[in-house]
Amino acid sequence: MAVQPSPTHLVLIPSYNPGAMLQGTLRAAREAWCPVWVVVDGSTDDSVAWLQEQAANDSGLRVLVLPENQGKGAAVLRGIEAAAAEGFTHVLVMDSDGQHPAHLIGQFMAVSMREPGAMVLGRPVFDASAPVERVYWRRLSNLWTDMETLWAGVGDSLYGFRVYPIAPLRAVMRESRWMRRFDFDPEVAVRLCWRGVRPVNLDAPVRYFDPRAGGVSHFRYLRDNLLLAWMHLRLTAGCLVRLPWLVWRRLHAPAGGNSHPPNRAA
Repeated sequence: MAVQPSPTHLVLIPSYNPGAMLQGTLRAAREAWCPVWVVVDGSTDDSVAWLQEQAANDSGLRVLVLPENQGKGAAVLRGIEAAAAEGFTHVLVMDSDGQHPAHLIGQFMAVSMREPGAMVLGRPVFDASAPVERVYWRRLSNLWTDMETLWAGVGDSLYGFRVYPIAPLRAVMRESRWMRRFDFDPEVAVRLCWRGVRPVNLDAPVRYFDPRAGGVSHFRYLRDNLLLAWMHLRLTAGCLVRLPWLVWRRLHAPAGGNSHPPNRAA
């Protein structure tokens, strides 16, 4: 693979029992970028052995393994801690199940390199495969996120194809015991906005594969929607605590500023 390795930006793929889509996802990611790291989040299938075999023959691929399933956010935190220790400054997070557009990795990374203080967020473009219920709950979560950030510009709260600056991402995750499972994507976007990290939104397609096409979903409607509801209640409370400062910043801070609010747990 002829892609030149980046010393600052890497692709991070948290993976838990990804099914048949993993091989295509990894191949497309490596064709688009170097390096690519996969964090295996306690998978119980045969993906660990396959990934380690691939990494043994590919210097641009690294595999980190968590012994037990801890959730997407926990896998991302493990990855960014290791990445920061090696001097990387930014990470593009994408799922292992084929839903995210690996062919856009280069475009997202280029925007991040031009605007290193921003987070580059995918804004999903749905096709007919998108479940109606998922689209409905997404709209509700987006509205809630807008209110919690005073309309800071998060185009979509749940789409996980994103480039984050590692330093503020690691800071907000260390400050809170939340953001470790399905709540990772929306909560981290809100908390990064509170820290002054500006969102930049780029359209990106999303595909949902049914089981006949090899699709695997670990989303559970009742469990995960209750988790999101609890998360938004916590974030609403946090927004109210920070409201005077957030309003002041919106009125007075320069566009794109990265000033940090007082460190309050909520």
